[in-house]
Amino acid sequence: MKNLPFLLALLLAAALPAQQPPIPAAYGSLHYDKDGTLRGRGTDGKKIVLRRKSAHFTLAGVTPRVSGAKDGLRLVFSDKNLRNGKITYGLIPYGQHTFPTAVLRFAADIDAKGNALLPIRTDLKEGYDHTGWQKAGFGVIGYRLTTAKGTMVHEGKQAFAATSTGFEPRPTVLRGPFVSNQTSNSAVIWYETSEPVLTCIKTDAAPDTFFSRSPLTRHEVNLTGLMPDTEYRYTVSCAGVGLPFRFRTAPASGSQAPFSFAYASDSRSGYGGGERNLYGANAQIMQRIGALACKENAAFVQFTGDLADGYVGHPDELRLQLTNWIHAVEPYWHYLPFNVGMGNHESLGWSPAGSGSIVADGFPYETHSAEALFAEMFVNPQNGPHSEDGSRYDPDPYRRGDFPTYSENVFAYTYANTAMVVLNSDYWYAPTLKKTRPIGGNLHGYIMDEQLRWLKNTLAQLEADSAIDHIFVTVHTPPFPNGGHRGDCMWYNGDNEHRPWIAGKPVEKGIIERRDELLDLCANRSSKVVGFLCGDEHNYNRMLLEDNTPRYPDNWDKPRVALQRPLWQFINGAAGAPFYAQQKLPWSAAVEGFTVQNALCFFDVSGKKIRLRVLNPDTLEEIDRVEVR
Repeated sequence: MKNLPFLLALLLAAALPAQQPPIPAAYGSLHYDKDGTLRGRGTDGKKIVLRRKSAHFTLAGVTPRVSGAKDGLRLVFSDKNLRNGKITYGLIPYGQHTFPTAVLRFAADIDAKGNALLPIRTDLKEGYDHTGWQKAGFGVIGYRLTTAKGTMVHEGKQAFAATSTGFEPRPTVLRGPFVSNQTSNSAVIWYETSEPVLTCIKTDAAPDTFFSRSPLTRHEVNLTGLMPDTEYRYTVSCAGVGLPFRFRTAPASGSQAPFSFAYASDSRSGYGGGERNLYGANAQIMQRIGALACKENAAFVQFTGDLADGYVGHPDELRLQLTNWIHAVEPYWHYLPFNVGMGNHESLGWSPAGSGSIVADGFPYETHSAEALFAEMFVNPQNGPHSEDGSRYDPDPYRRGDFPTYSENVFAYTYANTAMVVLNSDYWYAPTLKKTRPIGGNLHGYIMDEQLRWLKNTLAQLEADSAIDHIFVTVHTPPFPNGGHRGDCMWYNGDNEHRPWIAGKPVEKGIIERRDELLDLCANRSSKVVGFLCGDEHNYNRMLLEDNTPRYPDNWDKPRVALQRPLWQFINGAAGAPFYAQQKLPWSAAVEGFTVQNALCFFDVSGKKIRLRVLNPDTLEEIDRVEVR
């Protein structure tokens, strides 16, 4: 009878109305009505009708169907909100510049049916042909889409071939190539093409060229057998167009050679229009952050959460927003990795009818959860925990699927003598949990049990690794908020009652208790953790947390964790999201360097020493400087 729960689940699924996904057991009061409507119960006992709110724009809707014309290309967009808008376009000079980007020069109308004609032969001729497409017979254009009201929505690419009689579209590398999962002897090169196609990668690491084995749209190639701290050139070829770039492998494990890495978070859309809001992402600041990271010779960029606006119900809408973020840093990601973690704005799920808020993480988890979508969009190490399945609160601990995956949103990696541990404090996130506790979900800022267990084991392994001198733990929500988030993060105005609810019941530990467990692991169980790299608050500041730093509410009646050594907290959520000014909190006297300017942190690691420099990517002004170790 071991298969009885599984058989019952199948029977239940079969009895549901068509296309209604089974409800994960970790949710409490959710059920389907006879008509297939998803319903739940709020904390006040009132019934809630849940739905997936419709998308204003999707990636599919702004990705055109392209065909050839006598003098150019015809693009047809399915998204109705683009009708009567504009497409501005120009050539991309691949191979001519280190960071090739589209040089926008001409505009065309998108008509009332979504059609646009780009007269390449007449627009981009003679003095406007700076890439030599007329001689070569092919080229690549980049374009920007704006609505009839001038709102920027998306930037795309399209390769083309030209003959004496007409034009035809060619398979295009739409995104990438990117370098990720950088180690001392390997790296992953990945990119996406406009259609399933064979591509190839040529590197100077080997005499042979890697050819695709089958036509794909998502291409990931793991280059192995590389030498430490070595620069390699690589060229991705697609339909006759070669994209040449280079990357550098990490130094050998334990290397004491100096290096720098960059850190920031929170680049969701800002105010002021234009590229400050490229449908969900502040592309303007992210472009400058990418350029500054390259100028300062950063080995990699760690970016932990709130890349774009999020809080959507349609996976392809979040896909579009994250694609816009990716496109903003793409010219720099060709050369150095952008290692990305999750925040609360990477939220995708169910909403109450008549409201735009999100109640529960999307399911089925495999296709509609924020975690699965994040793993689809990025390439990160897959060495984190599996999920919260099997935890003490799992209503069905012998079956997987009650919780979403941790794959590629919780992970760790090393570079020379330094380790980065990436946590997800918005896993299985329920933004309105206080009002919907019977339904359940995780709290903003709460590290759940299996993730905490994985952190404990990971820190123990790194503590025993003689090649590692420094550990950074990066988590979107700071343990000690300072501006804009004193009512949540890991503080909640000092109210420990806030905690996750699973299968209709609260978990044992509250948010401040769980914060203390995190502090104990990092300050007392490890001698190598430098501190926390956080975001969520749209400002920059730093704080050296010591045992005498106030960190409990006045009425605290539970055990207090003594800190055996100081621990840093660095908050840099100043990557373009609307700013938050400083607020008064018990530990405010320990806060230094607070600013609402846009900021990029550079950690200069030199053997046992670490120095922090903070630069404004807008003005290049130095904001802060401090010896960390």
